[in-house]
Amino acid sequence: MKDNRKKIVFILNPISGVINKSGIPKLVEKHLDKKMYDYSIVYTQYAGHATVLAAQASRDGADVVVAVGGDGTINEVGRGLINTSTAMAIVPCGSGNGLARHLMIPINIAKAIKIINKCEIHDLDYCMINDTPFFCTCGMGFDAFISMKFAEDGKRGPMKYIEHVLKEGLRYKPDIYTIEDENGKKNKHKAYLISCANASQYGNNAYIAPQASMSDGMMDIIIMEPFDILDAPQVSFDLMNKTLDKSSKIKSFRSKCVHIHRSHPGPVHFDGNPALFDEDITIRIVEKGIRIVVNPDADKKLRRPNAVQNAVTELFNNISGVRGDITKQGRKLQAMNKMLWRKINQ
Repeated sequence: MKDNRKKIVFILNPISGVINKSGIPKLVEKHLDKKMYDYSIVYTQYAGHATVLAAQASRDGADVVVAVGGDGTINEVGRGLINTSTAMAIVPCGSGNGLARHLMIPINIAKAIKIINKCEIHDLDYCMINDTPFFCTCGMGFDAFISMKFAEDGKRGPMKYIEHVLKEGLRYKPDIYTIEDENGKKNKHKAYLISCANASQYGNNAYIAPQASMSDGMMDIIIMEPFDILDAPQVSFDLMNKTLDKSSKIKSFRSKCVHIHRSHPGPVHFDGNPALFDEDITIRIVEKGIRIVVNPDADKKLRRPNAVQNAVTELFNNISGVRGDITKQGRKLQAMNKMLWRKINQ
């Protein structure tokens, strides 16, 4: 009798994120629908290996390849599958899980596998930064600088990321960028960061581009202007509360392609991966170029604030409760900043 099951390959990165993955094969065996899928599991052994494994799985006739890891693993798997008929699915096990959260793939591994059982596949957009594909976000400026520091640290998790932000944020110097859109229009900006978003968030529900969509053929370009200590809590609140696009410190527009010139080479991040790039960078969208298994119930669900969102909201509410003149607010913020510095450097 002919076996009509779909062929699915799980690519597991054993070192991504902060989760022990030794139990994942048992969860796959328990929760994957074996009447629908004939599955195998392979493990990455070096940086870039997931791309090789995904491309080979596609050539071997896999219907679905599953990225088991964080945004870096997803990026590698996706690179091997762009412009093929093989779909990518996601079992999020990273420290930020930006693309999975945007697509509302459950962070719970068993629930993520059950989404794969539903096998709803959409043709979605991806992007290119120069010659490198990415699927979620890329950026330069402060977020890329922190991404580089985070990678050099070697320790993962949202609190470690926040530690680097607090240490470096107020002493980071903005850069000058010239941005040219697809129509040849150029504008110069002094910016804290520039982000080009295919999806809505960096990870950990930090929404850099709340209105971004992976199915509209457009990138959301976010320009964050310089801000001081008085603005920082509001910017942080907006980032975690999906309201950054309404901030007075944000300029944004949408485009299929942008060319960015900056005054000197430096770090850029794409899907959380930091790398050094030259002064000139071109970023463009590729429409419907990657097939992805999505959550068919995503539109019916409401996101619940995570611990980081709750902490930022509480901090903002405390600061907003301070009445009086701007000097009084500034003194309170400076005192809070000094307290955070002391805790971090203990």
